[in-house]
Amino acid sequence: MADNKEFITILTQSVDQLIKHDTPEGEKLWHELLKLHEADIADFFSRIDHEEVKQIFLQLPDELQFEVFGHLSDSMKVFVLSCLNDQGKTAILSKTPFDELTDLFDSLSDEELKKYLVLLSTQDRQKVLSLMKFDPESAGGIMDTDVLTLMQSFTVEKSIQILQRLQPRRELHQEIYVTDQDNILVGHIELQDLVLKSPKERLSSFLRENELVIEVKEDREEVAKKMVHYELMTAPVVGEHNYFLGVISSDILVEVLVEEAGEDVTRMASLPTIKEPYFELSFAKLLYLRGYVLLALLIAESFSGNIIRAYEATMTGILISFIPMLTSAGGNTGSQTSAVVIQGMASGEIGFFNMYRFLRREFAVSLTIALIMACYSFVRSYSVGGTVQEGLAICSALGTIVFISAMLGSAIPFLLRRLNIDPAFSAGPFLATLMDILGIVIYCYISKSILFS
Repeated sequence: MADNKEFITILTQSVDQLIKHDTPEGEKLWHELLKLHEADIADFFSRIDHEEVKQIFLQLPDELQFEVFGHLSDSMKVFVLSCLNDQGKTAILSKTPFDELTDLFDSLSDEELKKYLVLLSTQDRQKVLSLMKFDPESAGGIMDTDVLTLMQSFTVEKSIQILQRLQPRRELHQEIYVTDQDNILVGHIELQDLVLKSPKERLSSFLRENELVIEVKEDREEVAKKMVHYELMTAPVVGEHNYFLGVISSDILVEVLVEEAGEDVTRMASLPTIKEPYFELSFAKLLYLRGYVLLALLIAESFSGNIIRAYEATMTGILISFIPMLTSAGGNTGSQTSAVVIQGMASGEIGFFNMYRFLRREFAVSLTIALIMACYSFVRSYSVGGTVQEGLAICSALGTIVFISAMLGSAIPFLLRRLNIDPAFSAGPFLATLMDILGIVIYCYISKSILFS
C-alpha cells in the first residue's frame, strides 16, 4: 500500500508523459498504471485536474473503466460520464449496482437525471426510480436490491441450479434469504447448507430464523448500530407485511460506518456535512462552509470583552491573568464530556434508556473533578502572589465553571437527540464558545461577590 502511494505521487508529477505515453518512460508508467488496483487509480484521479482525468480515463480498457468508475466520488462520476458517448455511458450505467446508481442520481439535477434515465433499460429504470423514493438516509436508500433469493419450496438441487445459472449477475452472500411465493421473507439458509444437505431436501425443512430484520424506513445509522451489535455481515430489508425488498451487505455497512464517523467529525468541528472530496470542492463553497461558522462564533466571543469591561473595577491584577486558564478549563471539560456521551450514543451503550443513571454518575465525577481543579487553582494563585480572597475567588469560579461545563456537556447531547439533531454538534467550537462566555460571567460575578462583599 505504501509503495502504491509513492507510485501515485510519481504519476501526479508525470501526468503529461502518462497521457501521451509515447516515450519509453511514458509507456512504462502507463503499463504500471494499468496494473494498479482500481481504487488506487481512482485515488490518483482525485489528485489531478479534470481535463487530465478525462484524457486518461478515455484511454483505459472498457472493463477497467467500469471498475475505476465504481470507486470515484459522485461528483467525479458525473464528470466522467459527461466525457463519454451514449454507448459508453450505457455500458457503465447498466453494470453499476442499483444502490450506487441511486446515490449517483440523487446528486444530479432534474435535467441530467432525465438524460441518464433514458439510457437505462425499462426494468432497470423502474428499479432505480423505486429506490429513489426512499430517504437516502434510510435503509431503503442504501439497500442492495440486486440480490439472489430462493423460495422455501425449492429443493437443494434446484437451488444450486439457480445459483449456477444466475451467478455472477446477481449478488450472492453467505446468507441466502428465503421467501414464499408472495415474496414474503420467511428466513434464510447458509451457503454451506446447500453442500451439506440432501439434494432432494426442501429449504423449508432447514430454514434458519433471521436474527435481525430491518424495516425499510429505519435510519441507516441505527441499522449500522444493530448490525454491529449482533455481529452480522448482512441483514434483510422488508416493507409492509414483511415483503422482502433487499439486503444491507457488509460493503454497505462499512460505507455507512465510515460516512457516519466522518459526519460526526465535521459536526464536532461545527461544520455541515461535506460529502465531496476536499479538492473537488470549489474555493467559494469551501470558504462559505468554513467561514460563516467561524464568523458567527467570533461575533459570539466578542461579548466576552463587553462582560470584562463591565467588571473592569473588579478584574484587576492577578484575577486578569487567570482568565485564559478558567475559560480553557471550561471549554476542555465540556468538550471532553460531550465526546464521552457522543461515543456512547454511537455505540449504543448510552441512550435515553439509561440517561438518568449516566447523569447521576457524571454528576459525581464532575463534582470530584471540579473540586480537584479548584484546589489546584487556589494553590497556584496563592503561590504566585495572590491573596487568600483572590485565591478563593479563582478556585470557586473554576470549580463552578468546570462542574457546569461537565453537566452541560453531559446533558446537551440528549437534548439534541430529543430534537432529532445530531448530538455531535454539542462538541467542539459551539460548546467551547458557550463556556467561554458563561465562564467569564461566572468568574466576574463570583470575584465581585467575594472581594467586595
